Amino acid sequence: MRVVAALGGNALLQRGQALSAANQRRNVRAAARSLAPVAQDHELVISHGNGPQVGLLALQGSAYTEVEPYPLDILDAETEGMIGYVLQQELGNELPFQTPVVTLLTQIEVDPDDPAFKDPSKPIGPLYTAERARQLAGEKGWTFKADGQSMRRVVASPLPRRIYGLKPVEWMLDHGAVVVCAGGGGIPVAHVDEPVPAGRRLVGVEAVIDKDRASALLAAEIGAEMLAIITDVDAVYLDWGTPQQRAIRRTGPDALGAQAFAAGSMGPKVAAAREFVQRTGGHAVIGSIADAARLVSGQAGTLVSAQAGEPEMASGGSG
Repeated sequence: MRVVAALGGNALLQRGQALSAANQRRNVRAAARSLAPVAQDHELVISHGNGPQVGLLALQGSAYTEVEPYPLDILDAETEGMIGYVLQQELGNELPFQTPVVTLLTQIEVDPDDPAFKDPSKPIGPLYTAERARQLAGEKGWTFKADGQSMRRVVASPLPRRIYGLKPVEWMLDHGAVVVCAGGGGIPVAHVDEPVPAGRRLVGVEAVIDKDRASALLAAEIGAEMLAIITDVDAVYLDWGTPQQRAIRRTGPDALGAQAFAAGSMGPKVAAAREFVQRTGGHAVIGSIADAARLVSGQAGTLVSAQAGEPEMASGGSG
């Protein structure tokens, strides 16, 4: 089976942890151990989030005032290489030596007129107090929104329209490689009407594409049978954060779409799962990195299937 596993940023850097290289490697190592059995049994493509990392790079870059801050598309590319390198190395350590693991920088086209540019919503970087967020907004012109009891920088998150470089991904899968690509939602690019040998000029765009929506498009385009959206919670919950919260074990895409989920966290994951299932008829699952192999086998998480109907609750209540 061909599987796309989309690792959330919080699965690679746990909420509240310092943004250190050691912490990130420790979490990547744990993720690699969980994903190795999937790679041994299936064709595996891994995408990943980059919210904490790209925000950190932006913050570091803004401290150097000799040049203009680097645009987000460049920082997206940097995080693809940085996280991809650690994933590639740690997963390679868990797999037989002859198993190739490859990281690809991935450009993804977006629409420059996407409404997302007028309403930034993608959280990046660390958590701040309200006072510090006000200071940074004044100093750097950044936009902030609430994230729990804290504040977090938000940037535009346009929808992915086209993924470049799919043929190399499929070629490597056909030759037994594990492929890491579309990291951080890919590098956002757009065409401008300027004649070049390639037809039109491709340029970077100041944005961060949602990793789950990009992963859903990637999974559909390469003919994956399953999209596994891996995060830091064990399932999708109704009434999350209340005494009545309960985990969904299995549901159909339409029934799941009738429920309300937080726009900055579970909402995009649910939307991506629904999009993939509705477009392909395949299966999507949402759950914890600790359950990666069980997610793919349908034994854990929330399974979204075209054959399912109303949400079936997991036994044991809120878990």
